[in-house]
Amino acid sequence: MTVLIRNLLSDQKGMAAEFALILPTFLLLMLGTIDIGFYAYQVNAAEKATQIGARWAAVTDPVAQELATETYVNQTINGVNIGQGDRLPLADFTIVCTAAGTGCACTGNDCLRGSYTRDGDAFNRLAGRIRQIHPAIQDNNIRVEYSGSGLGFAGDPNGPEAAPLITVRLTNMSYRSIILSPLGSSVGLPDFAYSMTAEDGDGTTSN
Repeated sequence: MTVLIRNLLSDQKGMAAEFALILPTFLLLMLGTIDIGFYAYQVNAAEKATQIGARWAAVTDPVAQELATETYVNQTINGVNIGQGDRLPLADFTIVCTAAGTGCACTGNDCLRGSYTRDGDAFNRLAGRIRQIHPAIQDNNIRVEYSGSGLGFAGDPNGPEAAPLITVRLTNMSYRSIILSPLGSSVGLPDFAYSMTAEDGDGTTSN
């Protein structure tokens, strides 16, 4: 009987030792699974926030302020002189607005001006709508671009003459990994972008 009890105690010690060896690996796998799930959630939320941001930008006041009132009558676009009522040709320009500074830079051969006034209120409203979807997004992650689409009519009395292609981008985002957090490290997220053609481009709210 004494020998049997001794053998059972010896087996339990062995099981405890094996469990102690397996536990770190098990915890690492469990935390890794949770980490991947949170990472996937961050990616999905950022993609959705980008889509909502582009929709918002398409139907509210432009961040590049002068786009709302800019006229193309008697301008030369893509080598074509534009008259009253003419359909706008595809223009070579890209206007970039970020959280930095008070202006939006324009590049391309068909820029009507070198820079545009950055409407801070319009940008803040856009950023606020984006953060309703993904609260971790910061202003400096958001980039709004306007580029030629070939849509619109010169001298249109019902709203902005041009209907540019609007692209909302999220850049330089990162995910604080559960596994790497003790090391103070994070994992970079990919950049996100979603484009829509501008619609009425007027107002301060949207769905």
